[in-house]
Amino acid sequence: MTNIFSDFRLLVLAALGDLARQGLLPPGLDLSRVAVEPPRDPTHGDLATNAAMVLAGTLKENPTALAERIAAALRGRELVTGDYRGSGFTVAAERPGFINVRLAPEVWHAQLRAILRAGTDFGDSSIGGGERVNVEFVSTNPTGPMHVAHGRGAVVGDALASLLAKAGFSVAREYYVNDSGAQVDILARSTYLRYRQALGEAVGPIPEGFYPGEYLVETGHALAQRDERKWLGRPELEWLQPVRGFAVEHMMTLIRADLAALGVRHDLFVSERKLIENGAVNECLVELERRGLIYTGVLEPPKGKLPDDWEPREQTLFRATRFGDDVDRPLKKSDGSWTYLAPDIAYHRDKFRRGFANLIDVWGADHGGYVKRLQAAVRAVTDDAAALDVKLCQLVHLFDKGVVLRMSKRAGTFVTLAEVIDKVGKDVFRFIMLTRRNDQTLEFDFAKVTEQSRDNPVFYVQYAHARAASVMRHAVEQFPGADLSDAALSASPFEALADPAELALIHQLAGWPRLVESAAEAHEPHRIPFYLQEVAALFHALWNKGKDEATLRFILAAEPALTRARLALVRAVAIVIGSGLAVIGVEPVQEM
Repeated sequence: MTNIFSDFRLLVLAALGDLARQGLLPPGLDLSRVAVEPPRDPTHGDLATNAAMVLAGTLKENPTALAERIAAALRGRELVTGDYRGSGFTVAAERPGFINVRLAPEVWHAQLRAILRAGTDFGDSSIGGGERVNVEFVSTNPTGPMHVAHGRGAVVGDALASLLAKAGFSVAREYYVNDSGAQVDILARSTYLRYRQALGEAVGPIPEGFYPGEYLVETGHALAQRDERKWLGRPELEWLQPVRGFAVEHMMTLIRADLAALGVRHDLFVSERKLIENGAVNECLVELERRGLIYTGVLEPPKGKLPDDWEPREQTLFRATRFGDDVDRPLKKSDGSWTYLAPDIAYHRDKFRRGFANLIDVWGADHGGYVKRLQAAVRAVTDDAAALDVKLCQLVHLFDKGVVLRMSKRAGTFVTLAEVIDKVGKDVFRFIMLTRRNDQTLEFDFAKVTEQSRDNPVFYVQYAHARAASVMRHAVEQFPGADLSDAALSASPFEALADPAELALIHQLAGWPRLVESAAEAHEPHRIPFYLQEVAALFHALWNKGKDEATLRFILAAEPALTRARLALVRAVAIVIGSGLAVIGVEPVQEM
């Protein structure tokens, strides 16, 4: 797929290779930091390369003089991008060592033609090379319906997986079901209480430490329907396991429904309990012990104020400090049961053994202190063959017209994701969740995210797509019988697009493949909504300019050739917006 920035970078690398072969540069230089980007100041040109700046230190040369030499090696070369091939550029070395490039109009026309021919596949990249990536996200404890913060993690993970797939990676979307441990035992006890209630027993107030949400009333009723009075009056030892299994499955049904309403899918759900029962945890820890990475020791007291209940005691510890962590980490509690870390190590080892060396986990912000220990564990169990990137999602604060929203009656302690989706729709929710970096707190005001103004980024981008669709509908009416397909429009006389606002829009659209690649490499799907807002802003500005200057309108009945070129630009806007929205899981609208 055409990418003007990577295409020109290939030209720069070829020029550097020729200089090395001519003895004008030493062989074997590290060229990984050589980049081609838009210049900070658009008046300097269309593209800029930092080649001289990043190589000058190694070569101990003046960067401006080196830039002159590289610029000279670039002149007269042929640029190949999409269906364009030719010397359609000029280069100039500038202090303190940048090389600025101006592209001929024909090069930009080729970018526009590529958009129309590729459709929403425009921006697809091969940089991933088919590398397998495991993106684990959501993985909320199956103890209740999803809340808004879970929803943010779901959107970030799903959009990141789609972004990586568009960049050429082979992506697996995974959900880790935490169906073992104290929390699901509490869920079972809470469900048993509601089960008794469903069968007519007086249960009184919900005990402290139990889950109080009304959603468990339904679970209790469902259990009573299935098992009738089977478990009444029997000791916990007999009912705990079957009730726990029923409750977890019921909660996962709620969670899957929430994910479906959000348009989120997973390829695989992995059970923590099954990992333990299959012996994966014991097997993993035996291997770590054999390698000397588990020992019995006493940890130093926590820094700062000493907790009242702290006492020095021997523990089973993982040598996390060997792999970059601050302290070694306990693997067993005082009662002999596993800490959370033990099955998590085994789970990530399992991912690696399934063929994933590139691991991404999307977690809630409350797990921030857990990142280093699990990254250390991944390094340990894979002999540094795998890398774990953790994306922490900060909280979402809900408002309505500036007033903080109260908790949900149904959930008991939070506003459910389903309630928010019912109110604003999945597309609005998904877009807004990506309008901040995942590590920044996000404010979600129902009034603001549904208002129709340029201050609402969802509306602003969707309105641009709807406007483009409206222009095309009017064009069909104005030119009945004309072939206005994308294929036909790709042959339009693009040289007619000469206004600075038109050219700026073409430049922005041509940057979509670069945005896909850079966002994928950085694991930052939030870059997509920001890019789409920039496209929308340029398109709306061009629309408004046409209102003030009749000669700049998209449809001019007396000038069919110019009209076709402008319609091609309008369609390219719709295609790129549609391509971007597809990555973040938002449906583009045709009219508003």
